[in-house]
Amino acid sequence: MAIHQSKETFLLVDDDQTLCQMLSRALTRRGHDAFSADDSKSALLLLSKHTFTKAVVDLKLAQESGLMLIRELKTRQPSLDIVMLTGYSSISTAVEAIKLGALNYLCKPADTEDILAAFDLHSTKSLEIPNNPPSVDRLEWEHIQKVLQENDGNISATARSLGMHRRTLQRKLQKRPVKQ
Repeated sequence: MAIHQSKETFLLVDDDQTLCQMLSRALTRRGHDAFSADDSKSALLLLSKHTFTKAVVDLKLAQESGLMLIRELKTRQPSLDIVMLTGYSSISTAVEAIKLGALNYLCKPADTEDILAAFDLHSTKSLEIPNNPPSVDRLEWEHIQKVLQENDGNISATARSLGMHRRTLQRKLQKRPVKQ
């Protein structure tokens, strides 16, 4: 017996157009509708024209924060289920995304199955916890992200709080986060 999966309407917000196109095609093949935006302005324009059931929002949208977009999406469509997707994961941004209304927070690379599982709160796939403790470099990255969040993204204030030069902090932030 085939399980009928209900049709969903997805809003995909990521400045990586290739990712959006691939995800959109994969969702369409599964019978869903998908609309893509590469920034907050485009996403909000789509939101004014369509009612979405699910949204996948990247944390970093060029110079914008996907966290601010989550707040606006939830304000305009409170029943919208949101998953934050990022290549710059940290505990502080994950906590903030959940506080703002995201259901889940995924690290890139994530495939379509990972993303769909993240919307299912009963899925054990989205709750997998690694066995090994984080490295010292990873802990430093997490701490920097936490302090940056506490300073509302202000680089100078964060550098002062951390006791480091602003340029040093900027170099650290430009690097990809270290793996666990």
